[in-house]
Amino acid sequence: MLRRVAGVHDIDEDLLDLIGRRMYARDEPGAELARAMRRRGCSGTGRVTMAQFRKALDEGVRAVPDAPPELVQFFALVDDVPPWVDFDLIERGAGVVRRLGRTTTDVLLQLSLIGGYRFGGPAELLVATGALSGSTAMRRLGETETWTHAITRPGGLRRDGEGFRLTVHVRAMHALINDRFETNGRWDVGEWGLPVNQSDQAATLGLFNSTLLLGARFLGRHVSAADSLAVMHLWKYVGLLLGVNEDWLFDTEREQNVFNYHVLLAQDGQTPAGGDLTAAIVEGVRHLDHGRPNALRAAYARARLLSMLRYFLGRKGLEDLRLPITSPWAVPPVVAKNLAASLLLDRSAYGRRHLERTGEAYRQKRLTMLFDGARRRIGTLPV
Repeated sequence: MLRRVAGVHDIDEDLLDLIGRRMYARDEPGAELARAMRRRGCSGTGRVTMAQFRKALDEGVRAVPDAPPELVQFFALVDDVPPWVDFDLIERGAGVVRRLGRTTTDVLLQLSLIGGYRFGGPAELLVATGALSGSTAMRRLGETETWTHAITRPGGLRRDGEGFRLTVHVRAMHALINDRFETNGRWDVGEWGLPVNQSDQAATLGLFNSTLLLGARFLGRHVSAADSLAVMHLWKYVGLLLGVNEDWLFDTEREQNVFNYHVLLAQDGQTPAGGDLTAAIVEGVRHLDHGRPNALRAAYARARLLSMLRYFLGRKGLEDLRLPITSPWAVPPVVAKNLAASLLLDRSAYGRRHLERTGEAYRQKRLTMLFDGARRRIGTLPV
C-alpha cells in the first residue's frame, strides 16, 4: 500500500545502504552533551549538571555562569533557526493537527506506534528501558502525548514555547539513553545498530508527519495540499531540533513516504517484544475511566482499539502482534464523523474554531485519564 501511495517504481539501493549505515550513526552533538552530563565530578570540573541544563533550556545558555563548552555548543545548535524555518507555516500545520482532534490520537497510537511494533529493534529498546510496558504503559503514552500537544499549541515551537523545551528535553533524553545502552553491555549493537540511531530517529519522525496524514485520510478527513505542506514543515523543524540528519528532513508527503517505504524494507522481522508492548497498551485502555470503574466502558475501549487495529494493520498484523482477530466495525462511524467535519465544519472559520475547541477538550480529557491524577510531564533525564 505504501509503495503505491508513494509512487515507488524502483528500489533505491543507495538509500537502503545509507539507512543501514546510519543505524550505526548517532546524534553527535547530543552524544557530546550526554558524555558531559555523565562525567564524574560536580560543576566546575567540566561536567554538565542537570541544574545547568535546565537553566539553559528555560532561560538560555547565557544565563548559566561558566557554562561547560559542551552545553554552550549544544544550545548554540538548537537555538539557531535556519532561514528555511517559516513560523507562520508551522502555526498553520499545528492548527491542522489540532483540528484533527481524536483522529490524531487514533492514527498515532494505532498505525504509527503499535504498527511499528511489528518490527524488531526499537521495540527491544522500549522493553529494555521499561518504557511503554507493564503498569507504566499509559503514563508513557501520556508523556508522548504531552509532548505532541505542546508542539502543536499556538507558539509551541518558539524559543519560549513549551513544545520547543520539551523537544530539546527529548533530544537530551535520547542521547543519554543511547550513551547508557551503548556502554552497559545490555544492547547488541551488531544485531540492532546503536540503541538510538539516525535511521530509527528519521523513521520515527515519519510516523508523526506523513503517516499521520495518510492515516487521517483513511479515516475520512480531507487534508488539502497546502495543509499537508504546513504539517510537514512543522515536523521538519521538530526533526531538526531532535537531531535528525537534515538530508532526511522532507518538505512533502511523497518524499517522506518514499523514505518510509525503504525504511520498511530495511526492518527486521517480528520479535516477542512487539507483542508484549501491544498487550500492555490493549490492557491499559481498559482502565482509562476517570477513576469510575465501568466494565462496559472498559470492554468497549478495548474492542474499539482492536477493531481500529484490524483496519490499519490487517489480519496479518494482528496475528504478528498476537492479538485476537476482530472486524473493523468501529471504523465506519469514525469515517462518517470525519467526512462531516471535512465537508461542513472545516470549510468555515467558525467550524475550524469549533474543531479546535472540541479537539482541545478531548486532548485534555485524555491526558487526565492517561496520567490518572499524577502531574503531567515527560520522562526525567536518566543521568
